Amino acid sequence: MEALLLGVGLLLGAYVLVYYNLVKAPPCHGLASLRGRTAVVTGANSGIGKMTALELARRGARVVLACRSRERGEAAAFDLRQESGNNEVIFMALDLASLASVRAFATAFLSSEPRLDILIHNAGISSCGRTREPFNLLLRVNHIGPFLLTHLLLPRLKTSAPSRVVVVSSAAHRRGRLDFTRLDRPVVGWRQELRAYADSKLANVLFARELATQLEGSGVTCYAAHPGPVNSELFLRHVPGWLRPLLRPLAWLVLRAPRGGAQTPLYCALQEGIEPLSGRYFANCHVEEVPPAARDDRAAHRLWEASRKLAGLGPGEDAESDEDSQPEDPGTPSAPSSPHPEEPTASELYPSPQNSTDRSTVMRRIPVKAELEPQAC
Repeated sequence: MEALLLGVGLLLGAYVLVYYNLVKAPPCHGLASLRGRTAVVTGANSGIGKMTALELARRGARVVLACRSRERGEAAAFDLRQESGNNEVIFMALDLASLASVRAFATAFLSSEPRLDILIHNAGISSCGRTREPFNLLLRVNHIGPFLLTHLLLPRLKTSAPSRVVVVSSAAHRRGRLDFTRLDRPVVGWRQELRAYADSKLANVLFARELATQLEGSGVTCYAAHPGPVNSELFLRHVPGWLRPLLRPLAWLVLRAPRGGAQTPLYCALQEGIEPLSGRYFANCHVEEVPPAARDDRAAHRLWEASRKLAGLGPGEDAESDEDSQPEDPGTPSAPSSPHPEEPTASELYPSPQNSTDRSTVMRRIPVKAELEPQAC
């Protein structure tokens, strides 16, 4: 009996050590009030996104829940208004798998919202499920859709500066290896899905890095955030039904609750003084070093150019002015927008590294002082 009690005690002690050192997330404090500011959170109808939106709403922000399902998005907006006491929580439709939907969201947002202070790319998928598309669905939802949305909303982010972009990534980026010759090839089978997921998370980290370079001096800063191991819908969504009852208790014991997973994205969105760390990767509310593949500036720029083409961005869209996208007078008819192709052509998607200009002669990495480290949450 004594041996049994001793064994139980040791197991409990080990669990407590693991929970408080590896599972439990440090709380985010950051700005106390966000009154007068507007935030967009993608995939905010459940899990980490919903908890992130709740915290922003509690601080007084106007929060736009950008979700694919109208029914679930409207229900989440109602829940968050009730729980936060903030009536400025609204739903807007966004399907990141559709470039047309991304453009429609951006058009609707720019015509109705005068500010954008915080853009949090939380939505993502870990598997294609039963969906079969002629493109890499994981890359489209996890990277290309957010890339296009950021680009289309940049004018409003710049006029609202200082503003922030947060890209929710994952520790899985460490297993990513981008192959630019097959970047948008369809994903088939669970092995390819695991690889494509890791690649998309690496793309998130490289995107935040290159975006920081592109926006240096604009007042817009950006960060990649790892939420940690989280017990969310993403974890169980594609697990066979018979296996879920077995995994749920285990997930409850060893994974963070969605509220804990929201802490690092919130830190990146709200913490004062981390502006010089724009483009960096955060985990557990502090900067974390990334492997060489995730800090390769040439690869980051090459991914940027490939992403522009996969997103169907034309050469003239870099010069868009926010003057043309201000909220319109309801009584003024809007001019028809120029058509954009849903899918770019497959030819010349990937620039050859031999033909690309040396990055060191065009752009420089944002300097980060070694002594400047964000305070712990």
